[in-house]
Amino acid sequence: MNKKKIVDINVFKDLIKFYKINAKKMKLIRRKNLKMKIVYLDNAATTKMSDKVINEMTKSFSENYGNPSSVHTLGQRAKSAVEKARHIVSQNLEVETTEIVFTSGGAEGNNLAIRGFLKANEDKGKHIITSKIEHSTILKDFEQLEKEGYEVSYIGTDENGIVNIEELKQELREDTAIVSIMFVNNETGVIQPIKEIGEILAEKNIFFHTDAVQAMGKIKILPKELKIGALTGTAHKFYGPKGAGFVFIDKKYSIEKEIWGGSQERNRRAGTENVHGILGLGVALEEVYENLKEIEEKEEKLQNYLETKLKSEIGKLGKKIKINGEKASRIKTTTNVYIEGADIQMLLVALDLRGICVSGGSACMSGSLESSHVLKAMGLTDEELKGSFRISIGKDTTIEEIDYFVENLVETV
Repeated sequence: MNKKKIVDINVFKDLIKFYKINAKKMKLIRRKNLKMKIVYLDNAATTKMSDKVINEMTKSFSENYGNPSSVHTLGQRAKSAVEKARHIVSQNLEVETTEIVFTSGGAEGNNLAIRGFLKANEDKGKHIITSKIEHSTILKDFEQLEKEGYEVSYIGTDENGIVNIEELKQELREDTAIVSIMFVNNETGVIQPIKEIGEILAEKNIFFHTDAVQAMGKIKILPKELKIGALTGTAHKFYGPKGAGFVFIDKKYSIEKEIWGGSQERNRRAGTENVHGILGLGVALEEVYENLKEIEEKEEKLQNYLETKLKSEIGKLGKKIKINGEKASRIKTTTNVYIEGADIQMLLVALDLRGICVSGGSACMSGSLESSHVLKAMGLTDEELKGSFRISIGKDTTIEEIDYFVENLVETV
């Protein structure tokens, strides 16, 4: 505990020193930034709601104010909005509407799928498996489950951040109740071998959950074909509102609800539904999947342009540069890059003062000063951990914004 406090103090001292040295320059930049547009390259943390979502939700605020559980006309109008969104989600996943449960987002969805299954299936065993690179909502949940008497196996990855399948096979036991492996890593964008994992677990009749928060809206996902038992998604990662998410739970599995009270969501999640948020989720998901091919093509070109330009311009400075997970299959929106000699704490501040939004890694862990557990699992050195950060583009990112980012990065790195 004391050691962590010392590290925190040293980092803050460095930041204060940085501010003092660059105070005049920062004042000038701030004045300039008042007229400068924001360059948002942190779409893995959250996305800007689309205009269509904003318009539909704004309309809903004044029209769908009834309680979806009420039997009168206004209540049924609100219920209809919820069910329309459920239909959109189920249609895109090619599952039944009864297999979709709306939640407040990824964290709740992950907890519902994992804890809900374990509580309803206590006879399955006390051994559970996840990977070392999961989002904190999974890792923290599994740590808590350990305290509650479950035995947890944490699967490692190779140097590209791909989960070790052979290690997973070796860890499977008769009393393994659940395996939870993320679909796409939130820090590197690496796509995990979900199909292969699903087939392995299906043969042994083991419940398979995947956190697909970073995959929904970027990849076409068919849970039944992939033999996924439960899948989590959240709207704010695909241009929808915050506070609205969903879980797909295959009808052949039973779960116990985590939130008790009313019988909403077919008695799997109590509480009055977030009608406007759920409506926005449906609109956003429909919009992105209707235009998925076009979006994918644009984002692939942008990512290639970004990474090529980064290597070229940073290389001119005589510094080493590496794309973490480059050799793995990745989504086209996330680039995790190491730059020799970079101090990410300082770099993020300097870029922010120039109107550029990027991230050191997971936004949910940004308050922590510890190194990325994902990059550690991939075997990066301490120097590489200190000099790595995430750039995540979106459907509205432009070439001009990437040029501006790289130009300013070169000046500040």
